[in-house]
Amino acid sequence: MIRENLAFLDALKENNHRDWFQSQKKAYELYKKNYHLLIEQILNHLAPLDESLQNLSVKNCTFRINRDIRFSKDKSPYKTHMSIWFPCRLNTKNTPGYYVHLDSKQSFIAGGIYCPEAHDLKKIRTEIAFFYEDLNLIIEEKSFKKEYNDLDRNPEQMLKTAPKDFEKNHVAIDLLRLKSFTATQNIDQKLLTDPQCSKIIAEKLGVLKPLNSFLLRAIDTEE
Repeated sequence: MIRENLAFLDALKENNHRDWFQSQKKAYELYKKNYHLLIEQILNHLAPLDESLQNLSVKNCTFRINRDIRFSKDKSPYKTHMSIWFPCRLNTKNTPGYYVHLDSKQSFIAGGIYCPEAHDLKKIRTEIAFFYEDLNLIIEEKSFKKEYNDLDRNPEQMLKTAPKDFEKNHVAIDLLRLKSFTATQNIDQKLLTDPQCSKIIAEKLGVLKPLNSFLLRAIDTEE
């Protein structure tokens, strides 16, 4: 199933234009069927690990294959990877959740919240400032360290100094400087042909549940 979809996407990489895509209607319909089935399988394993996902359906987790090219120099009309997003909150512009990215060359899974809105970012930083021990316990937990090692600390996603209204010498200043609160794991491509792939991916994502719960707790706190 995954192998078939990645083969379709590889062909699309070589023929990323409308005429070819329109000629592959049957192949695309099979791609969509497999895509939705994969989402359903992962969700069936993941939802029991995080109660916030209980009301999700497949349609809440999909991405359109069409690219938004309005502000991009790359005018290729179609995406050439599979993406899945399991949001912890429905009908919310930016929420913590779980992400799956599948490609024939490089695949990965991730979770947390990427570039939260300014008011949510301040709430998260405030929660860390007062309860950094809670977050430290999450990212130092054995299973988290094994699967993800640490939060993503891309220098481009970190302030160079303390954020406004926070102490420069705060004990958790490295966490407070983050602009996103995510953790990522590259996936061995061999896993994509494993019959237990959906279950294994769900279990790896489930390790991020405490991180997402901490982020939701912060966002839900009244200022």
